[in-house]
Amino acid sequence: PVEKKERRALLWDILKKLAVFAKPYRLLIIATLILTVLGSFTAQVNAFVLRYAVDTLTEIATLAEPWQAGLRMLGIISVVLLTKEILSIFISFGQRFYGEKIRINLSRDLSQKIIERILTYRMSFYTSSENDSGKLQTRIDYGVSSLTSLVQNFFIDMLPLFASAIVSLIIMFSTNFWIGLVGLIIIPIYFFISQKQAQRLQGFRRQMRGYREAKSGLVISLINSISVVKSFVRESIEAEKHLTIQKDMTDNQLRIRSIGFIYDAIKTFIEQIGVVVIILLTSYFVLKGEMTIGMILFHVMLFQNVAAPIRQLHRIYDQINNALTYAEGFFDILEDEGQVENVTGRSSKDLKGHIELKNVDFTYPNGTQALKDVSFTIKPNRITALVGLSGAGKSTIISLLVKFYEPDSGTICLDGHNLADCDTHELRQNIGLVLQSNHIFSGTISENIRYGDMNATDEDIIIAAKKASIHEQIINLAAGYESTAKSLSGGQQQRIALARMFLKDPPIVFLDEPTASLDAIASQQVKKSLDLIKKDRTVIMVSHNIAQIIDADDLVVIEDGRVVETGTHEALYEKHGKYFEIFSAMSDSLNLDKISQTLKG
Repeated sequence: PVEKKERRALLWDILKKLAVFAKPYRLLIIATLILTVLGSFTAQVNAFVLRYAVDTLTEIATLAEPWQAGLRMLGIISVVLLTKEILSIFISFGQRFYGEKIRINLSRDLSQKIIERILTYRMSFYTSSENDSGKLQTRIDYGVSSLTSLVQNFFIDMLPLFASAIVSLIIMFSTNFWIGLVGLIIIPIYFFISQKQAQRLQGFRRQMRGYREAKSGLVISLINSISVVKSFVRESIEAEKHLTIQKDMTDNQLRIRSIGFIYDAIKTFIEQIGVVVIILLTSYFVLKGEMTIGMILFHVMLFQNVAAPIRQLHRIYDQINNALTYAEGFFDILEDEGQVENVTGRSSKDLKGHIELKNVDFTYPNGTQALKDVSFTIKPNRITALVGLSGAGKSTIISLLVKFYEPDSGTICLDGHNLADCDTHELRQNIGLVLQSNHIFSGTISENIRYGDMNATDEDIIIAAKKASIHEQIINLAAGYESTAKSLSGGQQQRIALARMFLKDPPIVFLDEPTASLDAIASQQVKKSLDLIKKDRTVIMVSHNIAQIIDADDLVVIEDGRVVETGTHEALYEKHGKYFEIFSAMSDSLNLDKISQTLKG
């Protein structure tokens, strides 16, 4: 009982939330309801026509010359049925069209709303294991699908049937109380059976949700790691993983179908009992002379009009349970207030780039502590390199400076003001971020560069491309700047990202291993562009490249999430501390002695 109350409360809560999205379409909903009521009356015409035909034929059969009266009867029946059919076509079209329009518009609004919403969320939302791309996509897609299916079933499929059932039940009671009572009794019986059916299926549907999310995540993971899978010849293992989930899903689906078949058979049997009782009751009243023979078929058809929608009650329960299963997760995403970024605050225009970290601690959502009591200062219009082994916390610092995350404790100040109080959008407008692998969007080269400034002219784009040393290669392509950006090599894509940065022209630039995945020639070309970017800006750089580290004005050495040394290259090298150890390791890995001998020779 407690669980039922909770589910009823949850259903009511979801319906209230859905009503907010449906409110703009209230006129469409009213029009649909009016057409549904009209359609419920036309649905009864066949029963009246059948009663009239049987009773009239019974009378005509006793006449000496039945043909003239028979033709007259057929003419009346034809006119009534054709008129009814024409009306039904228009009513049904309007009702279904408006219902479908409501469903399509709601689907669009729900999809758009959740995309707009998650774009406002912190980076921690996307890095949570609960929100990996496969699971998140499944929860959104099936959430929208289940909610809109509920609307479609109600307005297009079930509402006309239920309206017809109510009208049929009223007519049955108006002709005879006992006949109407038989029609009324079947409703709670069907309701009880449908409820039991839904309860049996509930657990299986929840399992199916988990299987779908796992399958979606597995496919995305497989695509992303296909080179590793093939290089280790592990195709059979990955196929086996997929087959295991597919088998579980198949077993689950078969259980759902078998349960449905059993309950459908029970409902059909109960309906037939109802039909038999209707025939017996009506026959009794016919024999008593209180009803005509036509009333038998009349009552049977009305009873079937009552039973038809009630027989489909499990579909409503299915949709409700689907809505509860998926919509709860959908609205959890939509209403996660704790994930919303605080984007408003102090103006971040005219930044100089004086950055100070004071006793900063930070732990990722998965529980990994990345920074411990970090304190150092970045001076404006200088190049500061963050040096350390992989996993030391260098990229984490950059993520904090861009406000992708917020520190657990301590403060970060920008130009003397707390970074947490700065307007996030303005801050990011004034910060450029160049990563090891920058995302290239689907579309043309021109569109990708223009992402740096949506108001840029074609001339601005060409100037930015020249600064990024990519213009000559672009114009040699068949379609030039209209070529597909995704078709470019890794080094070319990196320079497209740099052109995007030149177009943005921010006063502060963060470089996070911008040449790590490039070959020597591409690295050299990108380095020329980076030298231009560094000019007259505040630059914070993460790199394992000796040449770039030596170019930096200031160094911050990080080990295990702590700052262990700060200073210039010369001073830290002379100190023979952690930086000396890292620099020496870098030099040894380059085999500088042999390189020097080769150059001398």
